Amino acid sequence: MKQSISSAQKQIIQIAIVALLLIGCIAVLIPFTGTLLFSAVICVTTAPLYNRLLLFCGGRSSLAAVLMSLMLILLLVAPLALLSGSLADGIESAIRYFKPMLETGLPSAPPDWLARLPVVGPDISAYWHKLVASREEMNTLLRQLLDPTRKLALATVTMFGQGLLQLMLVVFFVFFMFRDAEFYADALRTGSRKLAGDLGERMLRLADGTVTGVMVGIVGTAAAQSLVAMIGFIIAGVPGVTILTVTTFFFSMVPVVGATLIWLGAAAWLYDGGQTGWAIFMIVWGMFGISSVDNFVKPILISRTASLPLLLIIVGVFGGVLVFGFIGLFLGPTLLALGQVLIREWLAHPDFEAPSI
Repeated sequence: MKQSISSAQKQIIQIAIVALLLIGCIAVLIPFTGTLLFSAVICVTTAPLYNRLLLFCGGRSSLAAVLMSLMLILLLVAPLALLSGSLADGIESAIRYFKPMLETGLPSAPPDWLARLPVVGPDISAYWHKLVASREEMNTLLRQLLDPTRKLALATVTMFGQGLLQLMLVVFFVFFMFRDAEFYADALRTGSRKLAGDLGERMLRLADGTVTGVMVGIVGTAAAQSLVAMIGFIIAGVPGVTILTVTTFFFSMVPVVGATLIWLGAAAWLYDGGQTGWAIFMIVWGMFGISSVDNFVKPILISRTASLPLLLIIVGVFGGVLVFGFIGLFLGPTLLALGQVLIREWLAHPDFEAPSI
């Protein structure tokens, strides 16, 4: 009796140690979950390019991984750093633009384009004159606007700084994932076979194809939108075409709003400069040219490269973003695809009976 109790206690202690070890590992990895998942997504989608580099490097995985990391720095980190610098310059320009207004007050009359705005123009013009006449009213408005504006600028700079740090971590993780790619691939294949046999291997292949398809759809659509936007910027004579095109590429990956912020800003700049016709052209070009690319190209690219119905792709992309953030663009459709396989397997075996209790 004592021997059996001692054996049971030993088993409980072993289970507790394993559970505590797993909890500790999860706690350590939680802060890097998004970065690791994004690194894995990049490795999966760029695997064909890495394999070619591996052949070019004579099978030296470390050298091929270094080359892939350098390419990612040039394609991801450098453009984001450029955007961060442009954002800082834009904030400084805005401060220089509004500083005289804060020191000397508003002009006696609002700009003509502001007063001519339909519906709201007369009300804005009347409130403008009220602010000019009352210094106390002006100070109240400035206090109301200054704090949110400062917080927004700080949050934007912080976001870009965190994005740069996260991308550097992604490149760091990608190097080691590519260097030991064979080990990780064998571990995934072995684990999937042990857990679910043939079904596990099919789900692993499906996850690979879905992640690749979603990445192709998102990046391909962003490239198409930035190209269409660049053409519009050149035609309308908007300055800073290069930086606007790069910004459009990155913002196009954000669902719903995406590139709309960029071409609307360009239209507002044109309108403020008295180029009303070109501003209208920019709005029309943005609505029916730039934004329509996202509505048609993305579903086609994803559905052709990933074996997933179009409806599940759309639901997976938007639902994944709401739940997981940016990485949800890839996790959402992948999870739905895996769930679809499980449901099909269950429906394909109608004679399955639950074990009797």
